[in-house]
Amino acid sequence: MSTALLATLRQAVGPAQVLTHDDPAADLSAWEQDWRKRARGRALAVVRPGSTAEVAAVVRACAAAGASIVPQGGNTGLVVGSVPDDTGTQIVLSLARMTAVRAIDAANLTLTVEAGCVLQHVQEAAEQAGFLFPLSLAAQGSCTIGGNMATNAGGTQVLRYGNARDLCLGLEVVTAQGEVWQGLSGLRKDNTGYDLRDLFIGSEGTLGVITAATLKLYPLPTAQLTAWAAVPTLEAAVALLGQAHQHLGAGLTGFEVMGRFALGLVDRHFPALRVPLWQDSPYCVLLENSDSESEEHARARFERLLETALENGLVSDAVVAESLAQARGLWHIRESIPLAQAEEGLNIKHDISIPVSRIPAFCAETDDLLQREIPGVRLVNFGHLGDGNLHYNVQAPTGADAKKFLNEQEARVNALVFDAVARYDGSISAEHGVGSLKSAHLPHYKDPVALGLMRSIKQALDPQQTMNPGRVLVSP
Repeated sequence: MSTALLATLRQAVGPAQVLTHDDPAADLSAWEQDWRKRARGRALAVVRPGSTAEVAAVVRACAAAGASIVPQGGNTGLVVGSVPDDTGTQIVLSLARMTAVRAIDAANLTLTVEAGCVLQHVQEAAEQAGFLFPLSLAAQGSCTIGGNMATNAGGTQVLRYGNARDLCLGLEVVTAQGEVWQGLSGLRKDNTGYDLRDLFIGSEGTLGVITAATLKLYPLPTAQLTAWAAVPTLEAAVALLGQAHQHLGAGLTGFEVMGRFALGLVDRHFPALRVPLWQDSPYCVLLENSDSESEEHARARFERLLETALENGLVSDAVVAESLAQARGLWHIRESIPLAQAEEGLNIKHDISIPVSRIPAFCAETDDLLQREIPGVRLVNFGHLGDGNLHYNVQAPTGADAKKFLNEQEARVNALVFDAVARYDGSISAEHGVGSLKSAHLPHYKDPVALGLMRSIKQALDPQQTMNPGRVLVSP
């Protein structure tokens, strides 16, 4: 069967775009290993279509052969959702060749791009046309729009603009049967039944293959200012967030929190970045203010906010970037935390969301719980406080074997953290998705009625169970 399928795939996309292990010159490791190096599988082939028609032909061939498909964009995901299993029977469907910017509609404030477009290139295309596409995350130089939509990516500006779902007006999707749904309308109002767009966004390739998206654009801000502030407690950080909403309104486009240990890792592994204020306070926050009037107006509002916060004891010290280069440097520090943690060694990652008002109590309780249950454990706590999303990561004790710690403690740590998240009415996945790493946890923390509905949708749209099996949903 595999020989016949490979022959059909080569006919569909061209022999050079079907990579297999039989070719001694082909190295499939970039497609078979996840970004965190947590898992490595073995594909029957990596297939690289160059058009939606070719994607549809590939899906039809796999459906006829009963072969499962793993759609893949930039392969930057953190939950092992876009690499094959180890059976050697799955097809990795790479969208990397589909990079066209199809259209920019200035009057409609929309941009239509293919799924393989790297996020940074989408941002640049929007800026060149005089607009802003605000989805922004650390992997933007390598992640793709298809992957962003498939995982409903978040990032640093969700506070103002929302997740990927909120930034998308339409999709083009190849279904599990190889049909093409043309849903790229840039309409903001279309009340004609179920919202299929929102169904496919966040489905992690389990319902179909996203091949293109129509995205929202925004006017470029006249001014964008960044501040870094030291805060004495998480309660103070939440109070500062409230004051920032009052002073800046819609101008508040970013509000990040970073724990002292997280920033200490950046200082240790990337000393050239010169992390400010981190040694004198348990937390620092990074604020971004975007203004449509002028830099003077933006700076005056920003300074009033910080003066008030200093007077009220919510901030102990603060710096405001004086140039675009300084602002980028501050954001680079924030985005370097995951890299610094990787340099420190293997770790247990959590991407959780909690109601903002309950985050201080959650962290106090869960910090104490983990440190009591696993003496010496180090907590790398940072994330998007503005929208309630924490990257609540756990590092092995100093001097411990990180790999051994991961193997022996991950299940226990996950149970402790996820149970605490449930007690605080949160979610065990805020922006990274479920993939295969969290799929077994979902039945314990997701409403059973919701899970039943999700399984019904999966069965209806993918009755052969060939689209990214084992991700998001596991068999009941």
